[in-house]
Amino acid sequence: MNIRQAAAGAAALDAGAIILFSAIGRASHDEGILGPWGSGLATTAWPFLVGAGIGWALARGWKAPCAWKPTGLMVWGSTVAWGMLLRLASGQGVQVSFVIVAGTVLAAFLVGWRVISGFIAKRKGLKG
Repeated sequence: MNIRQAAAGAAALDAGAIILFSAIGRASHDEGILGPWGSGLATTAWPFLVGAGIGWALARGWKAPCAWKPTGLMVWGSTVAWGMLLRLASGQGVQVSFVIVAGTVLAAFLVGWRVISGFIAKRKGLKG
């Protein structure tokens, strides 16, 4: 696998993790995945997806897409920070408890898969 493929796969994993986080959040609050006009999941996920994109750009994530440090940490931090700012700007809720839960779950999702893949690669003797 070349670096371009790894970057595309890592970006897809990040986007999928953010969409999963958003879907779980909507379901846990009985909001339904699609919401009243079918846009509920998109409304919930877009601020975090934009934040992740900013994190990818800041970290230049395409250079080491599967590295938990610095790429994973930057993508996670940016996803949470920009996601919350964009939620606030768009009139969505940003309670302290939500920031804590989102930060924790997104850390597990966005940094976690990178830590696990690095561990597997190291055990198999692959270059990370």
